[in-house]
Amino acid sequence: MTTIEVEKMSIDQLAGAVVLFLGAVGSLLLVIWQSKCFCRVNLCYLFECERRPPNEEELNGLKDQAKKMKAKADKKQNKIINKEEDILLKENRKSVDLEVGDETLVPTPKKLQEVNLQND
Repeated sequence: MTTIEVEKMSIDQLAGAVVLFLGAVGSLLLVIWQSKCFCRVNLCYLFECERRPPNEEELNGLKDQAKKMKAKADKKQNKIINKEEDILLKENRKSVDLEVGDETLVPTPKKLQEVNLQND
């Protein structure tokens, strides 16, 4: 019979191996849990869990909840869009007021010279 010799490993290698193993087991449990079939998980008699697919009443309830959440999200999105449009309108009004408004708001060197000549 042949024997397998395992080299000594450091604590960080051991931690990596444990994390890798637990990640693989967790991924497998996640796939099983998200499946649409009846399943019962018993993990070394420490953890026991059972999942049954939803019945028609639960599915209808879930559909209604999804519709309500979507309507709420759409309402919030529309409110944000309306606020953005209001802000853009206000900014456009300000820029139009500056372009058409009083020329003394934005003095240019030519205008300053004209004002200085008039004052003399």
